[in-house]
Amino acid sequence: MKSDIEISQAAELKPIREVAASVGIPEEALEYYGRGKAKLTEEYLKELSGRPEGKLILVTAINPTPAGEGKTTTSVGLGDALHRLGKKTVIALREPSLGPCFGVKGGAAGGGYAQVIPMEDLNLHFTGDFHAITSANNLLAAMLDNHIKQGNTLRIDTKRIVWKRCVDMNDRALRNVVIGLGDSGDGITREDHFAITVATEIMAVFCLARDMTDLKERLGRIIVAYDMDKNPVTAKDLKAVGAMAALLKDAIKPNLVQTLEHTPVIVHGGPFANIAHGCNSVRATRAALALSDITVTEAGFGADLGAEKFLDIKCRAAGLKPDAIVLVATVRALKYNGGVPKAELGSENLDALKKGIVNLEKHIENLKLYGVPVVVTLNAFTSDTQAELDYVKSFCEERGCAFALSEVWEKGGAGGEALAKQVLDTLENKKSDYHPIYPDEMSPKEKIETVATKIYGADGVNFSAKALKELATAEKLGFSNFPVCMAKTQYSLSDDPSLLGRPTGYNIEVRDVYVSAGAGFIVALCGTILTMPGLPKRPAAEDIDVNEDGQIVGLF
Repeated sequence: MKSDIEISQAAELKPIREVAASVGIPEEALEYYGRGKAKLTEEYLKELSGRPEGKLILVTAINPTPAGEGKTTTSVGLGDALHRLGKKTVIALREPSLGPCFGVKGGAAGGGYAQVIPMEDLNLHFTGDFHAITSANNLLAAMLDNHIKQGNTLRIDTKRIVWKRCVDMNDRALRNVVIGLGDSGDGITREDHFAITVATEIMAVFCLARDMTDLKERLGRIIVAYDMDKNPVTAKDLKAVGAMAALLKDAIKPNLVQTLEHTPVIVHGGPFANIAHGCNSVRATRAALALSDITVTEAGFGADLGAEKFLDIKCRAAGLKPDAIVLVATVRALKYNGGVPKAELGSENLDALKKGIVNLEKHIENLKLYGVPVVVTLNAFTSDTQAELDYVKSFCEERGCAFALSEVWEKGGAGGEALAKQVLDTLENKKSDYHPIYPDEMSPKEKIETVATKIYGADGVNFSAKALKELATAEKLGFSNFPVCMAKTQYSLSDDPSLLGRPTGYNIEVRDVYVSAGAGFIVALCGTILTMPGLPKRPAAEDIDVNEDGQIVGLF
């Protein structure tokens, strides 16, 4: 059996101008990054902004498990299947972070015969967008520390600096550091911190900005510290906005690539969903909608994280209204939620399936709260038995959800036609009445409690004294209307990764809160979630190499 990277490297890569032409993008609208990648020009993006938009499909999943779910694989395969059925389709995805690529997860370009290519480029440096975001973030940090060193005319309280440096790598040793060591010319000695690039506010701002003007306005609102009178100090106060925008000038243009079957894919931005808001850029989604009959997009991790943030943050900010949601699960993952060890998931176990399917049930219930029709798909494995498949199908249909088996990993777009037909039937016969689950005017504390109780199924929320203090500060500063971005483990509906299935009888623990004023949301840190992940005992990086022909090997 070929690995994902072997399948990718054996594929025919069409010139990107031909892929662009398939959805009417003229060659002069492309800025080439080699044969298989291009950015869309600013002039063309402005032209697209006035066009009618197609239908929007969100792909999400149950909580991730070691058994695998295949959300990106399903997104790619569904897009290819819709394309095969004659629908003008564009897929809009996030760019993978280097952290998971070298850590636990491996590549994130889909899998099997439902992949985005060039796979190695996408998973590594791609078009340099993440490097630009990292540089803009760290320029702001450098200007902040330089301001303090050069006299601190803004009277910044060095004990209330909230801006972190970043790197797009899992490096736990950088979570808490001391900077400014050495002699007097080396800056002010203070405690500092690093986040992974995909968890930064710059990434969130980048993904929510409509254009350069909006980007600069959002960058200017970023709070980096508080002064001696407890007033916020912003990037605009530090006069950093223009230089940061210059670093992001090319990065904010969405990237065009293709699937193995040459369906156009716009890849842009990549915030983590367990820490940040987990969706590709608004610019990419809007461009895809203007170019297609149907846009397929996804949100990171389980529906309790990525989908909730897509529906409560991104859609609210951008005025998007999804027409249908595809919820991905696997029999293996459901049995894992039912208590079966990973090594035993290949054997039929209906009792464990019935026990673990409550995780899927909760996600179905959650998504229906938003008024959007749901299609459930099982990403098929050869070990699945007919009895198991029949049980899941009946379970979903009893709850008013359309159901389809997906075989896109093995068969590409052909294996997604059953799912595509269910999606098309849903678009034709079920009306979406999208609405967020809380109003803007609700207090931030109540918004956190709403997500915790309605989406996670918690009994309530325990706020630390620090979290309550920061919530009061946020309200005092006029940020009450912001949505909330919950940062918690992806592995459970709760904030405890060991609680599988559908946990009950617990409270969510909110230990800290901070305002992302540029992004326009309030972040609540739950449980033990960290903004800088670490590498596992055996990182995926140990398997990655370059062979004598210059080909990358071992990347998933």
